[in-house]
Amino acid sequence: QPNAMGGREVGGLANMLAAHMDLENPEHISAVKTYWNAPVMPKGQGLKAVDLFNAVESGKVKFVWIMGTNPVVSMPNRGQVERALSKCDMVVVSDIVESNDTLNYAHIALPATGWSEKDGTVTNSERRISRQRGVLPPPGSAKHDWQILCEVAGKMGFGEAFNFTHPSQIFCEYAGLTGYQNNGKRQLDLSPLQALSEAQYNGLSPLQWPFQAVKKAENTASSNSQPSLTSKRPFEDKRFSTPSGKAKLIPVTYKAPLQVTSDAYPFVVNSGRARDQ
Repeated sequence: QPNAMGGREVGGLANMLAAHMDLENPEHISAVKTYWNAPVMPKGQGLKAVDLFNAVESGKVKFVWIMGTNPVVSMPNRGQVERALSKCDMVVVSDIVESNDTLNYAHIALPATGWSEKDGTVTNSERRISRQRGVLPPPGSAKHDWQILCEVAGKMGFGEAFNFTHPSQIFCEYAGLTGYQNNGKRQLDLSPLQALSEAQYNGLSPLQWPFQAVKKAENTASSNSQPSLTSKRPFEDKRFSTPSGKAKLIPVTYKAPLQVTSDAYPFVVNSGRARDQ
């Protein structure tokens, strides 16, 4: 959750593909399918969090793997989430603690690394990618999420596609996807970083996309240093990421809340537990 921007960039939502590509765009689906040699592609959006637990409770979803979150506590309608997990055929939970409200429903609990052990990149809300380096080794039998996923993928027969041994390999493969069949159509293009060595990745300094590579003649950096890149301000040329190139401006009319505070009633109490509260 602290890496929400980065999560969206890599397709960590049920309604989008990686690299800011759309599930409703046949060209985008074809690009991801070809780049990753993935013959089976989704035919539409997946289930968002609230819808997912509704589907689990109804029996439509029979297997759920929960990583890095505690939905019994964080989701609205705790009772419904508990009913769903108690009915689910298989609940797998990856977490950094021995017990919590969600782990109480886990058939399989996998020890995962926490913030101080994680090793990779995160992106903040201004599109700045930062290299996060672990300050502690993983305790006990804990593993990084990507390592666990790779091991499971291997058991399922997809070992060749998930044979990563270092996060730099995953980053470079993903960076290549952002530039694949892009041709300037999408702002997110990290392809100048797709050939980073492990040493260059380990020493990566914070950088903001979109960016462009400096000409090779000007780039005299050593093989262990970061490629020379210059950030560019998006939409500075007055062209936007729409088919027409024009910005879509939606006029709205302000509507005041029905209840407003006053000297006599200075507080508003919210007693509900819905998602948008």
